[in-house]
Amino acid sequence: MTDRLPHEKGFHVSWDQLHRDARALAWRLQGEAPEDGWRAVVAITRGGMAPAMIVARELDIRTVDTISVKSYNHQTQTEPQVIKSPDMTIVGDGTGVLIVDDLVDTGRTLAVVRAQMPRAHVATVYAKPMGRAQVDTFITEVSQDTWIFFPWDMALQYVEPYRGA
Repeated sequence: MTDRLPHEKGFHVSWDQLHRDARALAWRLQGEAPEDGWRAVVAITRGGMAPAMIVARELDIRTVDTISVKSYNHQTQTEPQVIKSPDMTIVGDGTGVLIVDDLVDTGRTLAVVRAQMPRAHVATVYAKPMGRAQVDTFITEVSQDTWIFFPWDMALQYVEPYRGA
């Protein structure tokens, strides 16, 4: 039997796992920091907010802003659209700035963000092959056809067994 149940090609991430992976990302980014340190973190909302907060805490970065890019309508990817930009007087061209997101999928969202801050360092917790070229640092790669279930999208509930009861 080759048919998969919907959750079998999914990668389920708990809050604990996200926290560990975001801390691992911070440790990796510590070695990538400019000589005078990171000036700011820009989280790509909404998925990048939790990892960006953890990275900012771990690296003691006090200036945190957001860029809001809508590129999904539920689980359907659409053309990326910037809804809110960060304070460009602070981030400028991105020199010394970390851009943090939860995941790079096709890379289209990050291409739009990079156009606004071309010198920023882009970091994601998870990466898919099509978007990897848009990311400077990441922790875990998953296949392109894997759907990542993040903890903010999930709720604990009973699941029927595969066979019998």
